[in-house]
Amino acid sequence: MYYEAKSIRGISLWQDAWRRLRRDWVSMTALSFLVLLALAAIFTPLIPLQSPIHQDLANRFALPPEFHSTTTEVDETTGDKTTVPVTLGLAGITGEEFDRKVDQLWAEPTSFDLLLLNTRLVVFGDWCLPSLCGTDLLGRDLLSRLFYGARISLIVGLVATLVSLIIGVSYGAIAGYAGGWVDDFMMRIVDIMYSVPFIFLVLFLITILSEDDVKTWLEARGISRIVILYIVIGAVYWLTMARVVRGQIISLKNEQFVDAARTIGASGLRIVFLHLVPNVMSIVIVYLTLTIPAVMLFEAFLSFLGLGVEAPAVSWGVLAEEGQRVITPVKIYWWLVVFPALALASTLYSLNFLGDGLRDALDPRMKNR
Repeated sequence: MYYEAKSIRGISLWQDAWRRLRRDWVSMTALSFLVLLALAAIFTPLIPLQSPIHQDLANRFALPPEFHSTTTEVDETTGDKTTVPVTLGLAGITGEEFDRKVDQLWAEPTSFDLLLLNTRLVVFGDWCLPSLCGTDLLGRDLLSRLFYGARISLIVGLVATLVSLIIGVSYGAIAGYAGGWVDDFMMRIVDIMYSVPFIFLVLFLITILSEDDVKTWLEARGISRIVILYIVIGAVYWLTMARVVRGQIISLKNEQFVDAARTIGASGLRIVFLHLVPNVMSIVIVYLTLTIPAVMLFEAFLSFLGLGVEAPAVSWGVLAEEGQRVITPVKIYWWLVVFPALALASTLYSLNFLGDGLRDALDPRMKNR
C-alpha cells in the first residue's frame, strides 16, 4: 500500500490550471503575443529602428508605408533630388558629439537603453529598418514610435494596475477579515468613492499636479508626469478589487485552516496576508488581466485629451490622438490611424482572451477535467 500510494502523484491547482490553459489555443496565442510584445518593448533599443523623435519635414512629411531603406532629399538651394539611405548618422562620431547626437535621437536614454543602443550599433551599424508604417506629419518614423510607445503604454498599465492591486487587495482583505463596524466603515468609504465619477477625479488631480509650481516641486523630487499617472490611475482603480477580495475573504475566514492559524497564535495581519490572501490570488490574477487593458485604455484616453504622456515621450494614446487630428475630408493619412489603433486593439484583445482562459483554468470546480 505504501509503495502504491507513493507512486500516485497528485496534481496541484496551479499545475492543473496550467495544463488546462495550455489546451486553450486562444489563450496560449494571446499569452505568446503578450510575451513577445513585452520582450520587444523591453529590448526596443536593440532593434534597428529609426529615431522615434527625429523630425524631417522637408523630406519625410507624411510618407505612406514603404519597404526600402532609402529616402529622397531635396537641396533647398538648387532643388535637386537625391536618394540616400536612411541611417542614424552616428558612424565615425565619438566623444561628446556622439553623446549629443544620441540625446537628439532618443531624448536622454537610460543607462540600460544606452547599453542596448551600443549593442545595436555594433551589430547593425547605422542601418535602419524602412518606414514600414510610414511617417507622421513631422517626418518621424511611425514604426519606431509604435515600439517606443509600447514601452510607455505597457508600463503605465502594469504599474498602475500593481498600485491598484496593492491597495485593493490589502483594503478588501482587512475589511473582510475584521468584519463588524470596521468592515461597514471601510466599505462606506468605498461607496462614497464610487459615487464620484473617477474620470473627473483623475482629470482634476492631474490638472492640479500639472500646475507650474506643483510640477516644479514634484520634478525637484524626481516625480515626473509618468509617475503621477501611475499613482493617480492606480489610486482610483482599486475599488472593485477591494470589493471582490472582501467577498472572498468573508467566505474563507471561518474555514478550518484559519481556526488552526488562530490556535497557534498567529496575528490577524499574518492570517490575512499569509493564509487568506494566497487563497484568493487566482481570482485576483484573473481580475488583473481585465484591469490592465482598462488602465491602458484610460491612459490612451488621457493622452487623447492632452493630459497623459508628455513629449518627447510617446504612447499609443498619443499616437491615436495624433492620428485623429489628420482625419479630414481633404486627405486621410490612414496609416497614422490604423497602425496605432491596431497595436492597441491587439493588446487589449489578447489581455481579455488571456483573462477568459485564466478564469476557466483557475476555477477549482473544473479541476482535473
